[in-house]
Amino acid sequence: MPLSPGQARPSPIPLRIAAVLAAAALALTGCAGGAGAAATAAAGSPAEPPVPTTHVPTPDPIEWEECGQDLDCATVEVPLEYTDPAGEQIPLAVTRHRATGPEQRIGSLFINPGGPGVPATEMVRSIDPDSATSPFSPDVVARFDVVGMDPRGVGESGAVRCLTDEQRAEQAAEDRDPNIPGGKRFGKLLADAKTFTEGCLDHQSPQFLASLSTDNVARDLDQVRAALGEEQITFYGASYGTVVGPMYATLFPERVRQMVIDAPVDTSLWLNDPLRLLDEVAVSNEETLDAWFETCRAEGVDVCPFGDGDPEAAFDALITELEAEPLQVPPTEGLTPGGTLDGAMTLESVRAAAGNRNLWPLLTAGLAAAQQGNGTPLHYLVSMVTVAPFGGPFATLQEPHTGVRCADWPALDKLSEHHAAAKRITARDDRLGSRAAYSALNCALWPVENEDRFTGELTGAGAPPILVVGGRLDNVSPYHWAQTMTERLEDAVLLTREGVAHTSYRTSGPCIDDAVDAALIDGVLPADGTVCDVAPATTRPPSASAGAGE
Repeated sequence: MPLSPGQARPSPIPLRIAAVLAAAALALTGCAGGAGAAATAAAGSPAEPPVPTTHVPTPDPIEWEECGQDLDCATVEVPLEYTDPAGEQIPLAVTRHRATGPEQRIGSLFINPGGPGVPATEMVRSIDPDSATSPFSPDVVARFDVVGMDPRGVGESGAVRCLTDEQRAEQAAEDRDPNIPGGKRFGKLLADAKTFTEGCLDHQSPQFLASLSTDNVARDLDQVRAALGEEQITFYGASYGTVVGPMYATLFPERVRQMVIDAPVDTSLWLNDPLRLLDEVAVSNEETLDAWFETCRAEGVDVCPFGDGDPEAAFDALITELEAEPLQVPPTEGLTPGGTLDGAMTLESVRAAAGNRNLWPLLTAGLAAAQQGNGTPLHYLVSMVTVAPFGGPFATLQEPHTGVRCADWPALDKLSEHHAAAKRITARDDRLGSRAAYSALNCALWPVENEDRFTGELTGAGAPPILVVGGRLDNVSPYHWAQTMTERLEDAVLLTREGVAHTSYRTSGPCIDDAVDAALIDGVLPADGTVCDVAPATTRPPSASAGAGE
C-alpha cells in the first residue's frame, strides 16, 4: 500500500552525483544484472566461498587522528591475500564521523556509496547534520559513528592507476561518433584497451590487481570492524555497495547487526554474466530518457517548450546538428572549463541527467539553450556528472572501477562475445546504446587472473532481515533487480520507491528516509511490499518555476 507522498529533500548534487550517479557511471561502464538463477545456471555450479587456509590475526586497535569537525582518520593494514595473512600487507584509508549523540550511540555504521570506485571516505567527510542534503539523517548521525573505508584500489587506499595524465587528457578530448558502437571503430577501441591494461601493470603489481575483488573488500571490512573493537556492524550500501553488503552478510552473517541496501545490483549477474548485466543497464538508461520525453510531452509547451510538443524529434535533430557542427563553449568559472559540445557529448550529459529527476529542469534548459546555440548548460552537465560517471572526474574513477569489476567478473577474453553483446545493444536502435557497446572491453584484455574469485550465491544466510530499497524507474539498477535481490537473500523485505532516480535514501522524501532510519536504528522493517510515492518529476526549468518578481 502506498504511503503518504512527501516532498523530496533537495538533492545534494555535487556529492550525490559523485556517490550516487557514480551509479550512473555503471550505466556507462557497467554495473548491474537481471535474473540470477539463469545466470548461475549458465555459469555452472556456484563455487564454495573461498576460505582462508590460515587464521587471520586480529589487527591492532585502530589509531585515530582528528581530521575535521567530528571527523577522525586512520590507516588499517590488511593482508594483500587472505590465503597468506602473514604475507604482504596493504594500507586502507578509513574515516569516521563520530556520533553526535554519544550518550545514544549504538555502534558503527559502515557505508559504501557504490561505483565501484567511489571513495567512502569522501561521503563520510560530506556529512553535515544541519544540512538537508547530508547523505545521512540527523538521527542516524546522532546514533552511529559513520565509518567509511575506501576499498582496496579506490580513493586513498591505493587508487588504481592505468593512464598517465596526458593519456587521460587525450581520452577526455576524444571525438566519439554516436553512430558507431562504442563511439569509435573497433580497432581503435581494442588499441585503447591494450594501452589501458598495459598501463595498469605499469602502475600496480599483478598481485594487487588480482586482489581487488569484492570478497576481499568484505574481508577488509571485517578487519576494520575488528580493529574498532566492534562485535557487529550496521551497514548501508548503495549501487555497487549492494554487492559489498550481501557479500559481507554471506561471509560474516554473525557480524551483521542490521543492513540496508539501496538500488540493488543483481549479484548473480555481477559475478557470473556481466555482459548481460551491462545490457540491462543500457535498457534502464533508455527507459529514464523515455520517461523524460513522456513528461515533457505531457506537461505541454508552456512548461517544456523543447521540441514544441515533439521532444523526441527535436532531440534527434539536435544530436545530428551538433555532430555536424559542434558548439564552441567558452570557459565559465565555476561551471565548465569550456571546450566543444558535439552530439556524442550531449548524449553523455543527457544519459546522466535523465536518470536523476532533480536534474530534469537543468536538462530541459540545457537542450533548449543548445538549440539556440548556447552549449554551456549541457557542457556543465558533462563536466559535473558524465566526466565522472559515478561522480568525480571520470578519468580518475574509470580506472579503479575497471580494476574491481575485472577482478570480480569471469574471463571475458572471447571477443566474439563482446561483438554479440554490442550487436544486441545496437539492434534496439536506442538513442543511448552506442556508449554501452563494448564497455567491458578492458576486461577482455585484463592482464591478471583472480584465481579464487567468489562465484557463490550471496544469500546472507544467518544474518538479520535485510531491507532492500528499489526504485520503480532507475537508470542503473532496474527494479527487477531489487525484486530478485529480495528473493535471493534468505531473509529480506522490499521497499519500493516510485518515480525516477538512482538510489532513494535522502533523495526521495520522508517515506523512504523514515523507513531506512527505522531499519538502521531500531531494526524495524516496513511491511514487505510497502510502496513510497514521491513528488512527481518535472521538466520545468528553474526560471519557469520561480514566482513573479524573483
